Amino acid sequence: MDIKPALKRCPLFAGTNDVDLDYLARICRVREVGKGEVLFSEGEEASGFYVLAEGKVKIYKLSSEGKERILHIVHPVGTFAEAAIFGNGQCLAYAEPLEKSLLLFFPKRELLGLLHEHVQIAINMIGGLSRFLRQFTTQIEELTFKDVPARLARYLLDVAGEEGSRVELPISKSQLASNLGTVSETLSRTFRKLSDDEILEVRGKIIDIHDRDRLEDLAETFKE
Repeated sequence: MDIKPALKRCPLFAGTNDVDLDYLARICRVREVGKGEVLFSEGEEASGFYVLAEGKVKIYKLSSEGKERILHIVHPVGTFAEAAIFGNGQCLAYAEPLEKSLLLFFPKRELLGLLHEHVQIAINMIGGLSRFLRQFTTQIEELTFKDVPARLARYLLDVAGEEGSRVELPISKSQLASNLGTVSETLSRTFRKLSDDEILEVRGKIIDIHDRDRLEDLAETFKE
């Protein structure tokens, strides 16, 4: 595959010039992985970080009882495991493709050497890590202060975009439940209630938003 166009679309490398992209492409390794292949486990020493070129990857943690909690789903040109190459160098969660995926892998040693020599790449990566920090801060706030209907409403609005009225869920409903910090039964009840209230209509993975204003109001509500 042509690596440079994929890197250029990656937010982590926004602002880098063609020379920087050439350097990145030289140390990059292309990996094709199958669904369910564990890329790394929590506590494992990080060997590098990834840019997702094609497919979907879930990042998750496991409780002491083995229950899975999805932290987020990585979509094409998204990145993951970049934070693990700094600090103590340990992976903070598990990563597993949800479908056949194409990855661009950056080995830790080569990447750190490149960052020492090319400051703009390092600055862009800092910006990307800051975005992830804001993302997880928001996720913690929503889990703490918002109930499941509000979290679901926010998720649907984010996927639909500013003007969208239809959502095709990129993951299964059980995976969505885990991502929202709930269980499948509660998510099903929530979808049913929103359908009964004529806010949306559910047809498998297709969600038609009939009343965006009410959905936006719901997304801003907090637990009593």
